Amino acid sequence: MHHITFEPERDMNEFIFGHLATPQQRMEFVRQRQTGVKHNCQIEPRAPRAADAPLLTATVGLTLPIDKVECHILEPRPHIIPLAVSKTQWDPLNWRYMQYWEATLPPQPEGTTVRYQIWAYPTNEGEPIPADGGATFSYWVGNPSPPDWVASAVLYQLFPDRFDAGNGRPFHPTTSLNDIFGGTLRGMIDRLDYIAAMGFTCIWLNPFFPDDTHHGYHAYDYFGVNPRLGTAEELRELLDKGHALGLRFVLDFVANHWGHKHATFQHALAHADSPYHDWYNWIDWPHDYHTFFGVMELPQINTNQPEARAHLISAALHWCEFGFDGLRLDYALGPSHDFWTAFRAAVKQDRPHVWLFGEAVSTPGAILSYRGRFDGCLDFILLQALRDTFAFGTMDVCRFESFLRQHEAYFPTDYRLPSFLDNHDMNRFLWLTKGDVRRLKLAALCQFTLAGPPVVYYGTEVGVTQERDVVYPDGRHIMEESRQPMRWGEAQNEDLREFYRWLIGFRRAHPVLWEGERTAVHLHAPTQTYAYLRHNEQEQIVVAFNLSEQEQTFTAVGQTFHLAPLAGEVRVVGGE
Repeated sequence: MHHITFEPERDMNEFIFGHLATPQQRMEFVRQRQTGVKHNCQIEPRAPRAADAPLLTATVGLTLPIDKVECHILEPRPHIIPLAVSKTQWDPLNWRYMQYWEATLPPQPEGTTVRYQIWAYPTNEGEPIPADGGATFSYWVGNPSPPDWVASAVLYQLFPDRFDAGNGRPFHPTTSLNDIFGGTLRGMIDRLDYIAAMGFTCIWLNPFFPDDTHHGYHAYDYFGVNPRLGTAEELRELLDKGHALGLRFVLDFVANHWGHKHATFQHALAHADSPYHDWYNWIDWPHDYHTFFGVMELPQINTNQPEARAHLISAALHWCEFGFDGLRLDYALGPSHDFWTAFRAAVKQDRPHVWLFGEAVSTPGAILSYRGRFDGCLDFILLQALRDTFAFGTMDVCRFESFLRQHEAYFPTDYRLPSFLDNHDMNRFLWLTKGDVRRLKLAALCQFTLAGPPVVYYGTEVGVTQERDVVYPDGRHIMEESRQPMRWGEAQNEDLREFYRWLIGFRRAHPVLWEGERTAVHLHAPTQTYAYLRHNEQEQIVVAFNLSEQEQTFTAVGQTFHLAPLAGEVRVVGGE
């Protein structure tokens, strides 16, 4: 889940995510990052290993003189390391100078957690100023790379209530998309053969915890299974049968907030001296408290409170031990980086094969700040470029290629960014194209021939769309529009389904698509034709696109392509 803001300057059928939707929000974001004393987890390398002596950077943008800046190491051994000024530069946005202070931290053994704070000391012995409002920073010394199985993964995002009712039953009669449609764990078990036959290697399950909503994000017990979905025994059967088919499973896990019916929150509401009082961030107990974007039914968890933190980590470990192979971490921007450091250390020390990836709807810099805490993050930046290029046509092929080059260069190759075209919180891609399946096929061809593990939202592969835009005329955002029930049997778009089956099989058969390099070999904006080469020492594959409404012919790496309007092609052109 994440906050969504509509930006009227863009196409009226689209919306942007998060806290940086408008130019004004972005400018304020930059201004705030350069004001005061900030660290923003600026450490290089971002995920230190045992031999590394990481370089730590803090910025000071203040109108009062600063005599010294110190790093106060809290763990593993309390001591102080002074920072020195490395450079001074002019900040035109805040119209003042900004100083950069740096220090090198000593190497630590594998498995060590380093925790620290940064303080700036004004001249004349004024009150010391903590960086980032007094945040505690940390990193865990260990292998930052994801498990080996992740690179070749192809994920299927499954929304439990809308997938299948099980035992051949129809969905419940409903009058609203907020109703319970009746999908169950039994329905998922019944359809495992379909998922495996399509070629998917991993199922990402949206939440299945006890909860009164259709979507599961208001959970009030992180150790249970929602009875309307089934039992823990059926969940065990799902995982066992899926594993036997070669499938892995990723659990959607929310650490930032949970439903207001959670027993600890109810106790904290009722008792001023509740041991759970500090599990929450109170504004005015018991009437007001911090929430997930103002939703009072979703109290924010104080993930820096030791017992609350331990409870969340214990729940995650429980499901890893139960058999889940990965965790998709919802609204990762909410909890502190220090929480995620502790979370990763606990999970990876116990089960290093578990994949951790976050939902961080922010700048590439913020996404990369989770390196060493997550194995990667969902690629919202690529999502927008894919939708702009293939759905709206507002980004031409030259701009798209420029974006891809920089995007691929910015992130380390072992920081895996799962790609996707749509999900449960946004318009389906096919809706954006007004039902033009050709554009969906082109976008999927691009998605599946880029390096990030591709994610397919249930039903996208068979033509599930929606009846109305998620942005209503009155400005409300009704994400339920993108949560239509799965289509089965003759209701499926067979041609689209078989295209996806072929595409998944092609990707799995050619590791160069996630291991090799990518080079543009044809780029012509007037005709909207484009091709790139995926290559390594073993294999070369050309991926060609015609984004225009006319037939186009062009040559790339000695190959001539005759492409119909809005069509693409992939060819193996070299290999051992």
